[in-house]
Amino acid sequence: MKNLRLLLIALATAANANAAGPTFTIDATHAAGKVSPILYGLMTEEINHSYDGGLYAELIQNRAFLDSTKSPVHWSVVNDVGSAARVELDTNAVFNDQLSASLRVTVTQADHKHQAGVANDGYWGIPVQPKTTYRATIIARAGAGFSGLATVSIVSDDGKTIYATQKFSGLTTDWKKFKVALKTGRGTPTTRAHFSITLDQPGTVWLGLVSLFPPTWHDQPNGFRQDLMQMMVDLNPKFLRFPGGNYVEGDTVETRFEWKKTIGPIEQRPGHPGPWGYRSTDGLGLLEFLQWCEDMQAEPVLAVYAGYSLKGAHIDAGAGLEPFVQEALEEIEYVIGDPKTKWGAQRAKDGHPAPFALRYVEIGNEDWFDKSKSYDARFAQFHDAIKAKYPQLKTISTLGDDQPAASWVKSRKPDMIDGHYYRSADEFLRMSPGYAKKYDRHGPEIFVGEWAAYETSFPPWDKQSKNEPPTPNLKAAIGDGVFMAAMERNSDLIKMQCYAPMLVNVNPGGRQWRPNLIGYDVISAYGSPSYYAIQMFSRNVGDEILAAVTAETAVQGCATRDRRTGEIFLKLVNPQTNSVSLNIEIKGVTALESKGSAITLAGNSDDSNSLAQPKKVVPLTTTVRGIKPGFTYTLPAHSIVVLKLRARR
Repeated sequence: MKNLRLLLIALATAANANAAGPTFTIDATHAAGKVSPILYGLMTEEINHSYDGGLYAELIQNRAFLDSTKSPVHWSVVNDVGSAARVELDTNAVFNDQLSASLRVTVTQADHKHQAGVANDGYWGIPVQPKTTYRATIIARAGAGFSGLATVSIVSDDGKTIYATQKFSGLTTDWKKFKVALKTGRGTPTTRAHFSITLDQPGTVWLGLVSLFPPTWHDQPNGFRQDLMQMMVDLNPKFLRFPGGNYVEGDTVETRFEWKKTIGPIEQRPGHPGPWGYRSTDGLGLLEFLQWCEDMQAEPVLAVYAGYSLKGAHIDAGAGLEPFVQEALEEIEYVIGDPKTKWGAQRAKDGHPAPFALRYVEIGNEDWFDKSKSYDARFAQFHDAIKAKYPQLKTISTLGDDQPAASWVKSRKPDMIDGHYYRSADEFLRMSPGYAKKYDRHGPEIFVGEWAAYETSFPPWDKQSKNEPPTPNLKAAIGDGVFMAAMERNSDLIKMQCYAPMLVNVNPGGRQWRPNLIGYDVISAYGSPSYYAIQMFSRNVGDEILAAVTAETAVQGCATRDRRTGEIFLKLVNPQTNSVSLNIEIKGVTALESKGSAITLAGNSDDSNSLAQPKKVVPLTTTVRGIKPGFTYTLPAHSIVVLKLRARR
């Protein structure tokens, strides 16, 4: 059936439009509005091991021994019948005042053939790729009298295969930083491996920090996982909203995203507890977020802590809030300040002399949860301070169009408001045709800062979601498609939008939320049907909105035009169980190139992708012939189609 369906798509040929039946009429005589040039973007926060164990390429879990105060979690003893060792946390012998614990490794029996030491299991395994160089950084010191060698290895979990190994010497009673390169040979990729440090003689060694990186995106130190970064680049994003999300707020004031603790060398970053049940290394810190934007050629949308945390604590506007306002101003200075400023100089010292381009600053996150109703006053204090120092910046209120207008900020006029939409696919189908028609075109700009369709009868926060796959199926992508079409139709007002969450580690215990756009384990990744739907939309959009009207059909869609090239993009979503022969009429053009293309995502509504079947539901591009200002095109059942046409000039 699948091959037959693909064949039918590939052989699709435009026919003369029939006046009767389902229609999609586009008015190309003039533009109905301008498409926001930054409409499609990405939102990120540390959830589902999105950073540690995900995009941030560090392979050692609990690298600074701070994930637990009771035991060195993810670390275990390595020994055999001829060797012995024990390990324990040590809070007395520490590398610096930021890393408040070390791992004491005491080897009581060992020789060259029978070594002992410690192993790390990584984030659900250490990925082994053939003919690949891994770079380890180890901060360590030894007890008095130790003169042996340390061996660093990547080893199979059963201990039978050593994929890469290297020795280093020079351990003394002083803390030192050692860098070791580990190169694998030929072989089959696997995740069933661990990282080990062993000694060839009895003695005691303290480890202050242990880090291991594979090759990274653009070979950046402390950088990003290559495949995940490529998947995000392939979405053609125009902005990145960071650092969250709940991540910016933290559960408490003390566990918020404190940006100053996320810059500088990794051994200066203590990390902090995140709001989703695990600790963040803060290896992906403020500068890395900004470099992430730069790597994607996307602009940053910076969220700053605004005095409210998830468990209910808040700071009232006034003198008590002022230190947090100053913290935000200094953060902005780090991003855009001249290198002669205090924090601009720090950014230059950290390796990026040039200021980054910043236009939007979001004040807080989802402050409708603040039962004290203090957001209006808190927003005003941040807004006024930011505008006074940086009048060119636009401020975003977190009380957006998804909230009752009575709750919006009143004391100041935000430049933009941020609405969040997590809805069932069926609800998106119902609400999308009329979405945004009620809004004042002269009001604040709109940012749909989080949205996603789910295919279940219950919402993502329901406990039943734990039994569902981590990524959505095609039915959810259909819901995503109609909502994207609605936002694109209104992109003169809706300036930015981004799906959330973006990333999920699919290993048991790796996720806290669904559905998610991209799934992965430590070695492989795949895009959900929703990922491909967004890719189809974001890579095929003009700069002019064309008015479009449907009749006698459940098909929803939108139309845009590239003013420079004359290319017209029709985005059509068929949620029905049957194919639809759609009469397409384009008014205002005398002729079209007879040949165009169609990008089609189609299948059974419950079809999805996974690590085992990463390409089960992917777009297919075909040629469409016989195109005229009036023609008929058949949309497969459960499909999203992008038609690319060109007007003759």
